[in-house]
This record gives sequence, structure tokens and C-alpha cells, in this order.
Amino acid sequence: LGAGKNRQGLSVGMDGLWLALGLGVVLTLVLMVFAGPLCQSFGASGDTLKNAIIYTQTVMPGLPAMLLIYAANGIFRGLSKVKITLFAAISGAVLNAILDILFVFGMNLGIFGSGIATMIAQWYMGIVLTLPAIFWAAREKARLRPQAHSILKSAGSGIPLFIRTLALRACMVATVAAAARLGTNTLAAYQVANSCWNFVMNILDAIGIAAQTIVASALGAGLLKRANIITKICAQVGALSSVIVGILMIFAGWLLSPLFSPNVEIQLLVSIGMTILGIFLPLSGFMWALDGVLIGAGDHKYLAKSCSITAIVYLLAISAMCFVNIAFCSTD
Repeated sequence: LGAGKNRQGLSVGMDGLWLALGLGVVLTLVLMVFAGPLCQSFGASGDTLKNAIIYTQTVMPGLPAMLLIYAANGIFRGLSKVKITLFAAISGAVLNAILDILFVFGMNLGIFGSGIATMIAQWYMGIVLTLPAIFWAAREKARLRPQAHSILKSAGSGIPLFIRTLALRACMVATVAAAARLGTNTLAAYQVANSCWNFVMNILDAIGIAAQTIVASALGAGLLKRANIITKICAQVGALSSVIVGILMIFAGWLLSPLFSPNVEIQLLVSIGMTILGIFLPLSGFMWALDGVLIGAGDHKYLAKSCSITAIVYLLAISAMCFVNIAFCSTD
């Protein structure tokens, strides 16, 4: 797209949408069938396990929509049309919050209602992003119909990015599993801190998205010097903005923790967790900016290798931590 080959670029984007839809349907069926064993593997039991299974099976039908969102986001980044992705994200979050209140509190559906609300919001965002992507592709006379060899080619070229994302998700899943094994209070505090972290990273990821779009356009047009300058600026902005947000996160952790739970132990764990996240946030912001640069530059193999190595080290470290805590420390 940076080279001005919109028709070819959008045809590849359509292949990505078809691939996302197909993978989403398959993964949804698998995860719904194996929801019980999957949730059990996290160490959950009793009511926690029951609610986890209900939520997983309820929210999973939204997985195809989420993958469509990721694929459509890539198309709009290539087209430098990020306003529509911002609109979809904000309106989707608002819709999710409204439906949560309606289903969970208004209709007393509990965790089932929360899952339904999330699933509906996911499909809303998927439709809001996918339909305009198809419209722009049709306007450029790009190929809309699925072609097996083109979809397989897209899948092959996307393997390094898939490995990169899989490594990141493996670390996140391992963290949830570790928190579940360390007791209810730890799991509750982790959920609060993780939700805040995700919210903050979605804000800081805007820098990475901008870097990805601008760098890809510059390289596509053969402007190497401009791409290098943009890389330096984005890395600096990512780190500096994260310092400010990190300080705010630390203060929020200590001042606002009572809003999340009346339990004093959970409040303390939330405060400590938010402090640690705030301290390391500048590194995260710097990393997310460069992640966007590397994706825009097409250096997916490096991302796959570096994220895989990081995941291995992290998984070994968190496994050792869990062993020490379970063996020598009490859990709530």
C-alpha cells in the first residue's frame, strides 16, 4: 500500500479477512468443546471453575469477530485510516459497558450476562470494521472472493507474526495460571492490575500503530532516511509518554485500590502490582513503539525469534516462582 499498489494490497487484506474468519470458527468450536479441561488446567476449582467455564463457552462465539477485527485493523493501518478503528474501539467499549450493566445487574444474569455482553460487543466491532474494509476493497476493484492458494499464502507469510503473538499470549496465559494457583485474593488483585495494564497499553499502542503505518508507507515509497527518523521519534515518544502514564498508574494504584475491593489484602496487592507495572511501563512503551516499527518494516522473523526467546525465559521464571510460593508460602 505504501508503494501505491492499493488493488493488490487490498486483495491481500481480503485474504486476511477470510483467513481470520475460518480460523475463528475452527478455534471457537475447539475451545467451546474443551472449555472444561482448559479452565481446569489453570488451577481453578469450585465456583471459580464453574464461572470460568460458563464465561469461556459464552464469550467464545465472539472469537471469529475478534480475529476479523485484527485483520481489518491491519487493512486500515495500511490505508492510514485510523479514525474508524478508534471509533470502533471506543463505541465497542461503551456498548460492552452498557450491556454489562443491563445483563449483569439489570437482568441478574451474572457471569453469563457478562460473556454475552462481550460477545455482542465483539461482533459489533467486527461488523463496523469489516464492512468498510470490504467497501474500500470493492472500490479499488480488489478481489473479494476467497481463493484457497491466496489464503494459504497469507497464512504462510503470517506465520512469524502468529509465533510472535502466540509467544506473547503464552506469557499472559501463564501469568493467569500462576495467579489462580496463588489464591483467590491474588487472582482478584491480578485481574484488577491486568485490566488497568491492558487499558494503558491500548492507549500507548497508538504510538506503535502510528509507527507501523508511517514506517510501512515510507519504506513502500523508498524513503529509507525518513523511516529511520520516524523510528527514532516513535521510540522516544513511546518511552517518554510511558513515564508520565507510569507515574499516574502508581498513584492510581495506591489511591484508588479501595474502589475495587473492600478486602484490605486485595487492596495492598493491587497497589503493589500497579506500582511494579508503573515502574516498568517506560520499557513497555518503548517496546510497543519498536514493535510497530518492525511490523511496518516487515521484519516479522526477528519479532518471532525475539518474542519466542523472551517467552521461554519468562515461562521458566514464572514456573520457578510458582514452585517456591506453593512450596514455602501459604495461599489464601
